[in-house]
Amino acid sequence: QVQLVESGGGLVQAGGSLRLSCAASGRTFSTYAMAWFRQVPGKEREFVAAMTWSGDSTNYADSVKGRFTISRDNAKNTVYLQMNVLKPEDTAVYYCAAKQWGLGSGYAAHYDRWGQGTQVTVSS
Repeated sequence: QVQLVESGGGLVQAGGSLRLSCAASGRTFSTYAMAWFRQVPGKEREFVAAMTWSGDSTNYADSVKGRFTISRDNAKNTVYLQMNVLKPEDTAVYYCAAKQWGLGSGYAAHYDRWGQGTQVTVSS
């Protein structure tokens, strides 16, 4: 089973970019579907992006399509979220999630491994 650690969050102005990273432990990373979710206080965790375990398919929330890109590097046991043209409404804690042999679902309940989260703040 993998353990996940996110990094790369921070404060950025609207229109700027950030790249989040999620490093996974273990030797079976390549068998895990990976996803990013985000959450603001008082709201449910929201799907952002996902990639199948094979890497052949991705899935994005409508709110981030065309601005965010999920990618993975199996040699580095890492999944990335490139975020461009950031908006104040993208402000949230971003979580990395994993599911072995997963197909890139947008449902949080599908994933059984979660990181601790990294804060992204976009100022207007």
